[in-house]
Amino acid sequence: MEYIFMIIFGICIIVLGILNYKGNISSIHWYNRTRITKENSKKYGEAMGLGTIIIGVSLTITAILQMIFEIASLWFITLVGVIIGLVFLLYGQFKYNRGIF
Repeated sequence: MEYIFMIIFGICIIVLGILNYKGNISSIHWYNRTRITKENSKKYGEAMGLGTIIIGVSLTITAILQMIFEIASLWFITLVGVIIGLVFLLYGQFKYNRGIF
């Protein structure tokens, strides 16, 4: 029962990632999308959305497996998912926004 919040949070992040992946980048902070051109908006949303989806899926999978098995080493799934997700997020920022700031 203690992992229900983590599952709900992971699902919310997945939904947000799906919205970004479909091209709706309005949920991304305005400063992080200031230099995104109209033609790159879809590609930027795909990169940011994919990274967000990966993070959300890793949180959800970890929570479900923790509820079943109660093994501390399962947290590495979240760690790996967050690292891979951040790589996609940073890729999108550097390629389409020409930097983080």
